[in-house]
Amino acid sequence: MKQVVRKGLRDIVVDEVPDPIPGTNHVAVRPVCSVISSGTETASIHSDSLVKEVADNPSHLRKILDVMKVMGPLRTVSEVRAKFSEYAVLGYSGAGAIVEKHPSVTDLKPGDPVAYGGEGTGHGEHIVTARNLVARIPDGVSFEQAAFTTLGSIALNAVRIASVSIGETVAVIGLGPVGQLISQLVRVQGGVVVAVDLQESRFELARQLGAGHGLRGGEGAVDGIRSLTNGRGADCVIVAAAARSSAPCHQALAMCRDRGRIVVVGAVDMSFPWNDMYLKEIQLFMARAYGPGSYDPRYEIQGQDYPLPYVRWTENRNMEEFLRLLAQGLVQVTPLVTHRFALDDAAQAYQTILNPAAHSMSVILQYREPPPEGVPLRRRIEIPGAAPAKQGDIQVALAGAGNLAKWAHLPNLQRQSGVRLRAVHSNNGARGKSYGRRFQAAYVCTDYQEILADPAIDAVVITSRNQHHAAQTVAALEAGKHVFVEKPLALTLEECRRIHRALNSSGRQLTVGFNRRYAPMYQGMKKALAGRSGPAVVQCRMNSPGISGSYWMADPAIGGAILGEACHFVDLMYWLLDSEPLRVSAYSLPAAQKDPAGENSIAASFQFADGSIGNLTYCTVGSKTSGGERVEVFAPGLGAVSEDFTRLEIARGMRSKRRLVFPQRGYEEQLAEFFAGIRGGRQNGVTALDGIRATVGCLRMLESARALAPCEMNLEAALTDE
Repeated sequence: MKQVVRKGLRDIVVDEVPDPIPGTNHVAVRPVCSVISSGTETASIHSDSLVKEVADNPSHLRKILDVMKVMGPLRTVSEVRAKFSEYAVLGYSGAGAIVEKHPSVTDLKPGDPVAYGGEGTGHGEHIVTARNLVARIPDGVSFEQAAFTTLGSIALNAVRIASVSIGETVAVIGLGPVGQLISQLVRVQGGVVVAVDLQESRFELARQLGAGHGLRGGEGAVDGIRSLTNGRGADCVIVAAAARSSAPCHQALAMCRDRGRIVVVGAVDMSFPWNDMYLKEIQLFMARAYGPGSYDPRYEIQGQDYPLPYVRWTENRNMEEFLRLLAQGLVQVTPLVTHRFALDDAAQAYQTILNPAAHSMSVILQYREPPPEGVPLRRRIEIPGAAPAKQGDIQVALAGAGNLAKWAHLPNLQRQSGVRLRAVHSNNGARGKSYGRRFQAAYVCTDYQEILADPAIDAVVITSRNQHHAAQTVAALEAGKHVFVEKPLALTLEECRRIHRALNSSGRQLTVGFNRRYAPMYQGMKKALAGRSGPAVVQCRMNSPGISGSYWMADPAIGGAILGEACHFVDLMYWLLDSEPLRVSAYSLPAAQKDPAGENSIAASFQFADGSIGNLTYCTVGSKTSGGERVEVFAPGLGAVSEDFTRLEIARGMRSKRRLVFPQRGYEEQLAEFFAGIRGGRQNGVTALDGIRATVGCLRMLESARALAPCEMNLEAALTDE
């Protein structure tokens, strides 16, 4: 299918990418029209020089420096260069017909006309989005009108946040598409609209669509508001402008009456003068996207609706209401359309928006109407120019185009002699193709079965999200592929058993991404422990405050931080001690705590078969500026400590210290061992049993914390079917 992408920092291209597949609670739509969001989308097109961008946004440089501390300068420079050719999907508001749905979606069917939204849906011939982000188009509403539904929901949510009542004077600053819709919705709500913009044509359009008054932005607008309100000022000011300066917010404050309200919708600097805000006792509100449910993965991805008696207007209900208003003619969107382009001309469409002389308002991308039935879906796209594999090369498929794959596994795979990347699988076709082009794959696909059915593929490197690891591992083994799977191997005991059975009957190699075993600092620690004369004490501390909020890995329902990350340290303690963990006792923060999730912060003590003990403290509530990873071991006559892959100190009679400027994490060394094992028929250092042990250890940790009682590990029993 054709997809609009931003290539690098500024170039807009239309490229062929694989058609997506709807997952649980998702539907696939063939758009007829989509609207380019002139604010959100163009903000990501960097037309200025790189030096100016960094000068205007110093946070970019800080991010690069932070990444350099973790990944080192060479990898960081490589990633910065890659940004100039990397693909990014643009767009999130359109309308079309459903062509495919997951069985979990029961109230929609193929052929239903719907408006859709959702970050990452983009402008493409075939998009996938969640059920809670689509709404049926009522009779009398065209696809072009319905394409505004997402933008309309953003406007509707802002008006709800503003709590406009009949007769109130509401100033709307910034009259782009969202500002124009806000103006109309305030009028529907019974407010008196004062439309404010620097362009006369825009506030005149707002007046034609029902605004009571129109004012040119600037200092004169404040006097205009006072004149229109007999000196009182506006009851509410809604800022829908996009600006790097705080001028719109300062203007909003000056317009507001005493104890008035300001609602910020646009991307503006919010540096309000405290004294003026205090003296007027201004109420300040932020309007977040389409309404309740925005950025909540349980609502947007997993399909968990909010109960109507408690949350009347969710994202989806706002979408439905905006469509109702369109059907009744209470809101008009057709006058907002200034330009229409075919999908193939998307680059020209964006140039029109960025060109002030074009005087664009809303720009529509048009597809074929109606969506043709029976159009074959292409879930595999060949990448031209890829060099063919040589005789004897191990050919590899990557499953999951995430950051770890991009930063570590794919660059390391390129450096392996006699190894060739053949395919990239990703649910996001544009990102998959971006990775495939960069790392010279032969093709990219959105259907995992493509790589399983490919006889040329010898091994699969699985770096998808944690909840997919077990199913993809089992499928790859049953297809006769060797498997390198990132941790965790599995999230449940049943998944562990299925993997164990599949591996035993496959005759293939399987290893789990426990890279710490291959990191120089931990190898030095293990070597120091090798000659110990008695039991040891191990203390592992990990501070991961980034695993919180809406970040997918923070969700305990799909493993959370413990199964997803703490598994590293269950394996590390076993490997350092070379002794089986027998039982564990653990405590977590209150499980009812949602953000940061309580069960993601845990303190656990393990007892090992040789009498050693290990303590693991994993927390997600610390500061990002405090220490991260620290491991200490104590044995008779020995003490050792390692921090963040860069420092190792060993104390016997004398102290020895080793430091690295940049961390060495062991990714490349483990990958090299994996391919050497395939060639030589040798078992890898990390086995499936190691992955299962780590999963069982984490499950028992969580069980102990919930029951407030010790739990037995018993790895053999865990692998026995219940």
